[in-house]
Amino acid sequence: MELLEQRHPKTIELGLDRCGSVYHKLGSPPPARQVFTVAGTNGKGSTVAYIAALSKGLGQRWATYTSPHILHFNERITIMGEPVSTASLVEAFEQVEQARSGVSLTYFEFTTLAALLIMSQSDLDCAVLEVGLGGRLDAVNLVDTDCAVITPIGLDHQDFLGSDLASIAHEKAGIIRADAPVVCTEEHPPVAVLNRASALGARAYLRGTDFDLNTIAGSSSMHFEMGGQTFRVPLPPMGGEHQFDNLAAALAATLLLNPEDRLDTGDMDQSIRHCSLPGRLQLLGSDPCVLLDVGHNELAADSVAKYLAGNNQSSVSCVLAMLADKPAERVAQSLSRVCTSWWCADTPGERGQSGEILASRIRAVLPSAQVENSGPLAGALEMAIASSGVNDVVLVFGSFAAVSQATSWLGNSMQRPPLDAARIN
Repeated sequence: MELLEQRHPKTIELGLDRCGSVYHKLGSPPPARQVFTVAGTNGKGSTVAYIAALSKGLGQRWATYTSPHILHFNERITIMGEPVSTASLVEAFEQVEQARSGVSLTYFEFTTLAALLIMSQSDLDCAVLEVGLGGRLDAVNLVDTDCAVITPIGLDHQDFLGSDLASIAHEKAGIIRADAPVVCTEEHPPVAVLNRASALGARAYLRGTDFDLNTIAGSSSMHFEMGGQTFRVPLPPMGGEHQFDNLAAALAATLLLNPEDRLDTGDMDQSIRHCSLPGRLQLLGSDPCVLLDVGHNELAADSVAKYLAGNNQSSVSCVLAMLADKPAERVAQSLSRVCTSWWCADTPGERGQSGEILASRIRAVLPSAQVENSGPLAGALEMAIASSGVNDVVLVFGSFAAVSQATSWLGNSMQRPPLDAARIN
């Protein structure tokens, strides 16, 4: 992986020309008979997981491509729920290397081409592809989707996608294809998304208008409705009300491409109930609880704050580690509704920042809060846990890297057992 990171002079360089030329030399292999492409600012990974679970419930052969990973690179490409083998990855990388003929590819572009090759050789009914950054110029967009899913869009990656919501939405909408359905998680998606769909003759399906998912009083089930079809499904197993949106979009997208199949079978029920994804309001350990979330923007912070505000605990401490170009101030203001203390950790790398700098940014917007510069994340987490009471919560937030480090430390240093989400309800 280090070799791939060093191959291209830029970590991120959007555009399809270089990657597309190599994809063409590889034969432009379609990854599966059906392709779902998921773009947006938040909720992409969970939506991918739910679509994959529904594919499993239908008895299909499916695969997923997501990024980044939590612990192991192989997690990015799964076939039937299992990360691909290192041998398969090496073989695919070798094929990409041979085909590129000197064309310079970024780490993500190289990986995306390898993923498409592996999927094309796996006889798949369904491939669920998560866009890495934006949509229009992302390597995943080399593949024509059969159903585009657009999750909530907010301000993120402005250096690459534009400074305002309209510009970012324009980039996300680039995954839409002519005559292919578009499922929008938001009830009122940005105009750029609707305009793109209209221009291409792609029918847009909106949450609350064309499909919906609602709780049933006194029940552990929810009511899904779309196009005259209604049926019950289990409550989303992942925490937070935003997961209702992700599951609803997954159900709508699956039904659009599989209109003759039933989504209310026992197999479907079990697939939904057992759907999970690391780092999405994931609880580990106890006394105190440690809550891990890969969110790194204001939209994600709002969802986490809403989740914690709806549960009962004595106090919440936040172990925060964020890249320097992320909106730490706005994240802190959102989380300050529930967090009483802050342990700011280092984020290494060229885009990173020290815990000291992060702490100064948080103090600037929360001058009366308890804010500590805690150095490496493992030390910050250890201090936060030591300072917390039995019924308290320690939230680890800010990036995939932060969650990865916390997961490793909790597993290796403390052997903290998994905890059911009901622990803080």
